[in-house]
Amino acid sequence: MSATVETLDISPVGRVEGDLDVRVDIENGVVTNAWTHAEMFRGFEVILKDKDPQAGLVVTPRACGICGASHLTCAAWALDTAWGTTVPRNAILARNLGQIVESLQSLPRHHYGLWMIDYTNENYAMSPFYEEAVKRYSPFTGTSYEAGVTISGRPVEIYALLGGQWPHSSFMVPGGVMCSPTLTDITRAWSILEHFRQNWIESLWLGCSMERYEEIQTLEQFEAWLDEKPEHANSDLGLFWRMSKDIGLDKYGKGHGKFTTWGYLPHEDKYQNPTIDGRADAVIMKSGVYDGATDTFGPMNQSFVREDTQHAWYDESGAVHPFDRTTNPTAKNTVDFEGKYSWSTAVSHADEGRLEAGPLARRLIAGNDTGHDFQHKDGLVLDMYRKMGGASTMLRHFARMHELCILYREAERNLREFKLNDEWYIKPTERDGQGWGATEAIRGALCHWIDVKDGKIANYQIIAPTTWNVGPRTSDGVRGPIEEALIGTPIKNSADPVEVGHVCRSYDSCLVCTVHAHDGKTGEELARFRTA
Repeated sequence: MSATVETLDISPVGRVEGDLDVRVDIENGVVTNAWTHAEMFRGFEVILKDKDPQAGLVVTPRACGICGASHLTCAAWALDTAWGTTVPRNAILARNLGQIVESLQSLPRHHYGLWMIDYTNENYAMSPFYEEAVKRYSPFTGTSYEAGVTISGRPVEIYALLGGQWPHSSFMVPGGVMCSPTLTDITRAWSILEHFRQNWIESLWLGCSMERYEEIQTLEQFEAWLDEKPEHANSDLGLFWRMSKDIGLDKYGKGHGKFTTWGYLPHEDKYQNPTIDGRADAVIMKSGVYDGATDTFGPMNQSFVREDTQHAWYDESGAVHPFDRTTNPTAKNTVDFEGKYSWSTAVSHADEGRLEAGPLARRLIAGNDTGHDFQHKDGLVLDMYRKMGGASTMLRHFARMHELCILYREAERNLREFKLNDEWYIKPTERDGQGWGATEAIRGALCHWIDVKDGKIANYQIIAPTTWNVGPRTSDGVRGPIEEALIGTPIKNSADPVEVGHVCRSYDSCLVCTVHAHDGKTGEELARFRTA
């Protein structure tokens, strides 16, 4: 006798960043099939067509309200490579610092505002850590929730010193940056970093000095650190780890087991004459592909990218490279799980297939021993991955938060490396051509492609981290990364499937809102639109 299949449609799954809808089939209390559909069309590629080449510097940072610096970074580097600019070392440092501090603000904001809230779910009331989790992480009233969300705004004060505001600054431009910080600005930036360190990283998050945490290189050393002092075990990191294991978050959310990162933070002395092909050898945080099944690493190049629209609401055919796409959204977006069911394309590697993007991918590839001497190496998460049976919702989130100290140290290095009397901008010569700019937003691999013809944008394409992760099936039926990660997820209570939320939020999927119309006097919803 076959088991009964229960189908759940969950809308939305995201807490802040919009309209990720999920359908799951459940048999015998376990997810056996899944579909992720992005109920949102933004159309930046359509908006930018035929505009001035520099329009992307203004328009694309508004693609997201929390990682606009990452989009601005990509837009600037894309034009740099298209125009063949020279970018001064100060400008590279300033661009990197802007992105780093934006990522630093995102970490406590996601951890407390989006992730740890789920640990207060009544499904976990039998956990010995539940009472403490409710005390710390209840929305708005939790002690750590309030402290973490409040302090998350501090790092982007440094961004405002460079760009005049955060979010949506456009201070990065082809040929450099439109700022020249003073010694007072640099001194103030140092004080902001120190405040962030003393009042959250060490006192609340780690329960120890950054220097002590940075000594940890293996899973065994991390577990020994937990037991070393009560302050470690009872820190927010310690409670996250112990409760995650207790409620089983290390047991599901595996996914395809293949990962990618563009790498990020070009070295200030290695990428002053940027080219598309020269980027991988110039970034401090390495690019690459990691196959967990074979435990092997490979290169990542923009030429490998393919976008498949078979199950997406676009009137296009085949799996093509972004330079060859013509974004043509369909007029109707009826959900058909056998046909088209998402605004997200299905992104793949031409040889490796579906790949997961995000902090876990970055940390795994950071464990690769090969690379240049100036490139960052860090083997902790790779060691955990190998010893804990691969990916999980728990390890995916740990990898995100583990980057905290790494990014902080790179921010410090940037501040030390500025030479305030040197150049910040070298005026470029505009020309036609193709360009590509990439980085790692906090959620993962982000890149922009631009094709300039006759002084106008002929084609502009963006692939964001969530495009990699939330995409639908490909033409040959291969699930997207989140769809695959949901397979095998145990569901304790189908009326409150918090476990689905764990898996999806471990990717920190980001989709911004659809458009609604309301009566200003009554608040009654008049209509709901999808821009198409």
